[in-house]
This record gives sequence, C-alpha cells and structure tokens, in this order.
Amino acid sequence: MAEISRLPMPTADNWEWQFEGACRDYPAEMFFHPEGERGPSRRKRIIEAKAICASCPVLAQCRDHALAVQEPYGIWGGLSEDERAELIARSNRMAI
Repeated sequence: MAEISRLPMPTADNWEWQFEGACRDYPAEMFFHPEGERGPSRRKRIIEAKAICASCPVLAQCRDHALAVQEPYGIWGGLSEDERAELIARSNRMAI
C-alpha cells in the first residue's frame, strides 16, 4: 500500500493531470499484475503497458507522482515496480 502521508493534498490541481492519462482508455489489469503472474505473460503485459505510457501526454506528471509517493504496485509513468524501487533506492543512496 502506498504511504498516504506522501500523497499531495486533495485539491483538483494536484490530481487533474490524471484525466489526461492515456491509460484511462484501457483496463486497469494492463497496468497492475494479477496475483501469481510470472514469466513471459508478465513481461508481455509490462511491455504493452509501457508502450501506452510512451505516448501519454502526462507521462512526466505520472512518473513524478509515482516516485514521490512511492507507488508500490503497477506501471506508473512508464516505470515498473522494480524500476521505481531502483530509482528510489538510488536516490536515497545519493542523499546520504
């Protein structure tokens, strides 16, 4: 679960970018893995989700949000869970 203390305040300006997301035209299952998904099917789903993200007009806002609140699940801003975790860990190491 995302740490809610890192979420922006509930004002329309902080969330309105989500209305422009390319992902809104697709089922959530494309961006969030079903329980037990592994191997080739998971890699295929991630590649397809990232392709949608690649043409998204709010990719940067989505990525910034996911990194700021440390979204634990799904494809956000064209990054997988593992990629976000690595970027966050790298950022934490550099801050020391």
